[in-house]
Amino acid sequence: METLLQATGFPYHLIHLEEALELPPSILQPGPERASTSGPSGPSYKEAVDSFIQQQRQDGDSGTSLPGHSTPDRPAGATPCLPDAAQTQELLRSFEATATATAREELLEMLRTHLIVQMARDKGYAKVMMGESLTRVAVKLLTNLSLGRGAYLAVDTGFTDQRYGDVMVVRPMRDYTAKEIAFYNHFFSVPTVTVPPLFTKRREKLSIHQLVERFLLGLQEEFPSTISTVYRYG
Repeated sequence: METLLQATGFPYHLIHLEEALELPPSILQPGPERASTSGPSGPSYKEAVDSFIQQQRQDGDSGTSLPGHSTPDRPAGATPCLPDAAQTQELLRSFEATATATAREELLEMLRTHLIVQMARDKGYAKVMMGESLTRVAVKLLTNLSLGRGAYLAVDTGFTDQRYGDVMVVRPMRDYTAKEIAFYNHFFSVPTVTVPPLFTKRREKLSIHQLVERFLLGLQEEFPSTISTVYRYG
């Protein structure tokens, strides 16, 4: 993947999922605890993030940057800095502690989102573009409804998501289906990176995310307008 990123000529940043364990505590705290610490006795989310970024910059100036952070300035061919083994084990224990496949999918999505937003803040980016296609947005729409998060449909599936204040998340690919994108990549020889799904060795039921995706893709084969209809009227 890094070779592909280097070939684009654009700046890129490689981060490991374990780095989510180093984020400000207010980001990863559950709702009730976070609400109880948002008063005068505890810092707010924005204050915690600003303090974390300032600490990172001070550590960088003193030559003691956080382990695992990679930069595009690393020489080509150099071995990437891997996360600490203890952090990897802690992350694995967190996933193993979740009771269902749906909970693991939600945990993975939350950690990824926090890492991307945190990296954008750290590097001074005001916008983050996601590669979610029309197919992915339709799946997310029905998944959120199944999980009782209908109130967040506008920000989870809309073109812009401004929940993070100083960082705006945009979805410029949400008007194109996954099939259209695949055809474009094929005909114009665009390299493609496939992100593997969250797997498990345990025999258990599929997550709600996987069930919704299979349901929609199955209908799409028989009724080609299924994805666009769900997206348009969702």
